[in-house]
Amino acid sequence: MTTISGRVILAASKAARTLGGVLDNFGATLEVAKYTERLVPSTRFVAVNGVAPEVSENASFVAPSASVIGDVHMGKQSSIWYGATVRGDVNKVTIGENTSIGDRAVVHVAKIQGDFETSIGDNVTVGPCAIIHACKLSNDVMVGASAQILDGSVVESSSIIAPGALVTPGTTISSGELWAGSPAKKIRDLTDDEKAYIGATASQQSKLAQMHAFENAKDFEQIAAEFDAFEDDELRDQDHFQPKTWKDLDDVEGQGHPGYIFNSTLTHPEEGLKRLKERLKAEEALKAEQEGQKETI
Repeated sequence: MTTISGRVILAASKAARTLGGVLDNFGATLEVAKYTERLVPSTRFVAVNGVAPEVSENASFVAPSASVIGDVHMGKQSSIWYGATVRGDVNKVTIGENTSIGDRAVVHVAKIQGDFETSIGDNVTVGPCAIIHACKLSNDVMVGASAQILDGSVVESSSIIAPGALVTPGTTISSGELWAGSPAKKIRDLTDDEKAYIGATASQQSKLAQMHAFENAKDFEQIAAEFDAFEDDELRDQDHFQPKTWKDLDDVEGQGHPGYIFNSTLTHPEEGLKRLKERLKAEEALKAEQEGQKETI
């Protein structure tokens, strides 16, 4: 009997799928503008020629809309922000520790015009919409928004590239300098306060990235619960009944005050199971203690 029922269900499901396909095709013929819906795969981490990105387990944050592609190595406490692209498809990209790649920034390498990989050191802050192309950034470097550092360039430690600056190919920027302009030129040496600011900014970005990582890790149920709590707090009149925030002295075994239904085992059975396990564990411990006392006597 069970076998016959299974066959009937299987045949009905196949017929339903066939009918659905026929209706879908018929609907497509009625469309004025043809449209094919496709599932777009995630581009957060993409392997190229069998080489996948290596991101430290202790990395602060890689945004859901960021793309990390190919031979990319990323150290701990580093972050890649929304819309940024780090592409190690024809060469290698190395990102150190406590470094941030800003929103919509592009980090790429070179193979055709020169065999240049991209190396980014520790405590580096790359601003939004910046382009880091086949060059080397040493430790403690700050790159301003929309700045470009091109093929074969080297930026030594404790340096700042101003927003919108264009560092032409093959340029070497010495340690402790401020460069700006298009093409970029040395403006002056950095002060001690400005050098300290580079490190402080990198640390601040790392902490901010941890907060974004925490928020992005939430599932739908957490987000919905937080939204409901926020909406309740915004709309509930203070003169109306407020959620229970006090400890009920008449609470009986976690069931709440008689006559009220709160967060009880009736609505959350897992709480009842938890309390049952705790009670059984306590009873076993008491029994073991009593048996030990008998043996001593």
